[in-house]
Amino acid sequence: MKNLVNLLLIAVCISSSLNSFSQKLKSDDIRLMVDENFMTASTNLHHFLRLPNDGNFPEQIENNKAWCDSVFKSLKFKTQTIITEGAPLLFAEKIYHKNRKSILFYLQIDGQPVDRSEWSQNDPYEPVFKTLKNGKWTTEEFDFSQKNIPDDLRIFARSASDSKGPAMSLISALKILKEQQIIPEYNIKVVMDFQEELGSPDLPKAVLNNKSLLQAEMLLIMDGTRHLSNLPTLTYGARGITTATITIFGSTDALHSGQYGNYAPNPVFKAAQLISSFKDEKGIVQINGFYKGVHLSDRDKELLNSIPENMDSLNLRLGIATSEKVADTYQEALQFPSFNIRGLKAGWTGKEVRTLIPEEVIIEIDMRLVPETPGERQIKLLRAHIKEEGFYIVDSIPTKEERAAYPKLVSLDYRIGSKPFRTEMDSSIGEFLNSALTKVFGNKIVNMRTTGGSQPMAPFIEALNIPAVSIRIPNPDNNIHAPNENLRMGNYKEGIISCIALLTEKLP
Repeated sequence: MKNLVNLLLIAVCISSSLNSFSQKLKSDDIRLMVDENFMTASTNLHHFLRLPNDGNFPEQIENNKAWCDSVFKSLKFKTQTIITEGAPLLFAEKIYHKNRKSILFYLQIDGQPVDRSEWSQNDPYEPVFKTLKNGKWTTEEFDFSQKNIPDDLRIFARSASDSKGPAMSLISALKILKEQQIIPEYNIKVVMDFQEELGSPDLPKAVLNNKSLLQAEMLLIMDGTRHLSNLPTLTYGARGITTATITIFGSTDALHSGQYGNYAPNPVFKAAQLISSFKDEKGIVQINGFYKGVHLSDRDKELLNSIPENMDSLNLRLGIATSEKVADTYQEALQFPSFNIRGLKAGWTGKEVRTLIPEEVIIEIDMRLVPETPGERQIKLLRAHIKEEGFYIVDSIPTKEERAAYPKLVSLDYRIGSKPFRTEMDSSIGEFLNSALTKVFGNKIVNMRTTGGSQPMAPFIEALNIPAVSIRIPNPDNNIHAPNENLRMGNYKEGIISCIALLTEKLP
């Protein structure tokens, strides 16, 4: 009996020492652990990137889900599939402490489709390591037995940066802590999304149906690109998105420009007049009420302007002479809704060009949203503006009667995508995250109020009533969504360091 009591006391002491050790981890301790395990973490990332992950293909979703399920089970997490009307979600949970709170981590597993012909490698799903030499990316033969991986070495593959790299940063951190027998300071829940690039169509309903399962103290999003400075970045919000297709109709069919030029109106000129009405010369949207409700306080501007940015350098990098004048700075501009023409189609060009008057013009639009400008409202404003410009709006292809009655005919189709969200920067979640990252990066941390892109986080925030912040890991020049997407290995290492710092930080 005495021996049993002694064993129990020893077990309690060991458990207590492991918990206290995680609290006492210093920057050098964390960096040493990551350095010693970085080759394994890089090998695992390489394996993960070899799985094609286009969310349009169920078999690819299933393969990635099976891989993630196996990984989290090896970490002793309980996993379960959340069934939806479309693609499933994968949920994983581990209770480290019976009486402590949980943090929910969001991982995006799918990637954008690929055009293999545009990539500078044979297969976007076969990762390639490259370094920049004399202004050109040069493929490196990578030896997985080597000990040191240069920070500036990059891994090129679809989803390297968006967002398997960030997902693997968290997974690698959990693996390292498990091997070191270090217990995280709180319980962990993880939800994995396999159709984020398709707008996560089934996520809102899935969150509502699984509120108790997903409930947590906060949501940490392992997705998104760092600030242009490439410093460790925390982003407290994201703009939403609404897309629209405007079709301007001309004649019933394309007409010979010699036979009917000077007689049949060309819809391209009507489209040009409508397009020019959307913005003035300064780039400010002229749709009545488009910016209504958006206001930046002096404190907001103070926080935004504390971010290290040089407008001249940014313009030089983008190849533009001057910026639009919606706001005074780049960061302030991200706080407003935007109006973008993302595509135009009318007739043919290049070798396919023909002497025809096009029968229609298609204008593809995206509008980025902020919490003060919901998508439904912006679409109503767009519709009203089109009418004010003298257009008659039809539901689809105009009838003969409509063509005879109205000289300016247009159809408007739209889709409401991700909703915007914003978490207060001066908040307990901000203090928690900055405390953790300061431990390993000092004061070299960028806190951004919002990102220009969109993330499907609103369902979590609205249903669970929790704050959300994005942990930014990839390098800003990562070719996100484009051919030759890449991740700088130094960023991947810092991502793992960030996750260990967060996992071993006490919740307030």
